[in-house]
Amino acid sequence: MSQEVRNLEPKQLWNKFADLNAVPRPSKKEERVIAFMMDFGNKLGLETLKDEVGNVIIKKPATAGMENRKTIVMQSHLDMVHQKNNDTVFDFDTQGIEMYVDGDWVRAKGTTLGADNGLGVATIMAILESNDIPHPAIEALFTIDEETGMTGAMGLKGGLLDGEILLNLDTEEDDEIDIGCAGGVDVTAVREYNEEETPEGSVGYTITVKGLNGGHSGMDIDKGLGNANKIMNRLLFDGFENFGLQIAEINGGSLRNAIPRESVAKVIISQIYDEAFVFDMQEVINDIKTEFKTTEPNLTIEIVKSDVVPATVMDLGVQEGLIRALYTAHNGVYRMSADMDNLVETSNNIARVIVKDGKITVQCLTRSSVESSKFDLANALRSAFELIGCEVVFAGSYPGWTPNVSSPILDVLTSIYEKQNGNKPHVVACHAGLECGILGTNYPDMDMISFGPTIKGAHSPDERASISSAQKYWKFVLEILQQIPLKN
Repeated sequence: MSQEVRNLEPKQLWNKFADLNAVPRPSKKEERVIAFMMDFGNKLGLETLKDEVGNVIIKKPATAGMENRKTIVMQSHLDMVHQKNNDTVFDFDTQGIEMYVDGDWVRAKGTTLGADNGLGVATIMAILESNDIPHPAIEALFTIDEETGMTGAMGLKGGLLDGEILLNLDTEEDDEIDIGCAGGVDVTAVREYNEEETPEGSVGYTITVKGLNGGHSGMDIDKGLGNANKIMNRLLFDGFENFGLQIAEINGGSLRNAIPRESVAKVIISQIYDEAFVFDMQEVINDIKTEFKTTEPNLTIEIVKSDVVPATVMDLGVQEGLIRALYTAHNGVYRMSADMDNLVETSNNIARVIVKDGKITVQCLTRSSVESSKFDLANALRSAFELIGCEVVFAGSYPGWTPNVSSPILDVLTSIYEKQNGNKPHVVACHAGLECGILGTNYPDMDMISFGPTIKGAHSPDERASISSAQKYWKFVLEILQQIPLKN
């Protein structure tokens, strides 16, 4: 199937993407892809180095006649989000991505595709390898762990790069040029609870929420998509209020930067409520499915009687607090920007809920382009969970990227885009965590911009990359390289 992808145009781009996607590269486990990139740079005879945290930098001199242009940094991240459908058998730690062509789209079989940000990485690789593409001096920066902490960008020290312009290739709409982005902070609430023996005369049920779209917890947070953890909590709340439902386990969501698609809970109720519980729950399920019929047509909620009744359940007081705290905790858009049309300013994703073996863990990712607003919402979440005795920790905070509408490289890109396409690009700030804001802390004078080919469904198994858009984007990149401004 990857051969089918390799035959696509532009071949330089798709071949490098296929090479990259043969290498396992989940976040936090980038050892193999780091070695792959080091080997790639060294085999080309280019100056290649790895910094203290694992970022790879490959430097290529300017081509003939381009020596008088400003040095540019071309930047993309090596890691990818690892998400798969429940019925897909796949090991991200050992397997390469299985790609196929579907009309105008490149997709993966039941997993994320890794086009975010693999197409950016492949673009830079193709240019580094080329002998016939004019370009100024290039410093290729391949960062690690963008998806789960931005630790590569945060760990990059000043002084390693000389470039005056940074081209970040991590935007996912080909008619957009990004000049700003949101910052974020991980909010984690934990507490222990006493497990109690399941009362006599109880029956067990497994409740499953699945079939949701999921998606990027920044770029897709304003689309009205379902959050499996919030939907599950609504069911648990109703069951507890009306039938004394007790929780044995919850396993909901996965990664902080992915809107949760699935949640499974093991619960018990008294046998005397058996039929009434199922009947009432079906009414709640019907209401939820009606509410989400437009945005989540494939939502499935199942309530199945268990063959084995769980031996223990949560302490009832802690359970009540958890259900109410999760109901209270904000999920989704918190505030829209007052300065830019249709830009989400602040949001939260309740990404992961785990209840098991006497311990509760709730993981959120709070984003905002305004630092004070980010911590305002984070403190609201903290307050909700501290009220039920959780210890709440903020970690991995990173800054947003403040838009510079007077950016010289912005003028270059908008002019090229308009000439090539006959219309103006959308100059935007995005509600996602681009690395530009972090990189700018150690390189404050670097003129930064972000763009990329169209990618849909990032961070979900529905991720797909547009073939026609990749062709449009490749033409755009080649012209940008030729139009980089002269050195001062």
